[in-house]
Amino acid sequence: MCAQAQDWRSATAIYDFHALDIDGNDEPGDNAQIKAFAASYGVKFDMFSKIDVNGDDAHPLWKWMKDQPKGRGTLGNAIKWNFTKFLINREGQVVKRYSPMEDPYVIEKDLPAYL
Repeated sequence: MCAQAQDWRSATAIYDFHALDIDGNDEPGDNAQIKAFAASYGVKFDMFSKIDVNGDDAHPLWKWMKDQPKGRGTLGNAIKWNFTKFLINREGQVVKRYSPMEDPYVIEKDLPAYL
C-alpha cells in the first residue's frame, strides 16, 4: 500500500476518496483487501471503492473537480497521490484543492466560510 501509517491514522475525521495512483498500481488488491489493510490501522470510517482518478477511465466526479478553476493542480492537473482533497461549497463549486501532503485538519480553518 502506498499510504504511510500516519496517513491512515490522520484520515479518521475526513472522508477521502480512495484513489489509484498515477501509474494505477499503487494500491494493490481488491476493495475487500484494502479495507482489511486499513482496518489493521484502526480505521473505522466508511471508505469509497477503488476508482481511477486520472486518464480516460477517470471517474466523472474527479474529471469535473480537476477541470474547475480552483480544482486545478499547482504542478499539472493530474492527481499525483492518494489523499488529494477538494473543498466544495454549498453551490457545488470547487473552492480549494489541497495537496496530499496537507493534513486533513488544515481544511477545518477554511470550512467556516462555506457553512
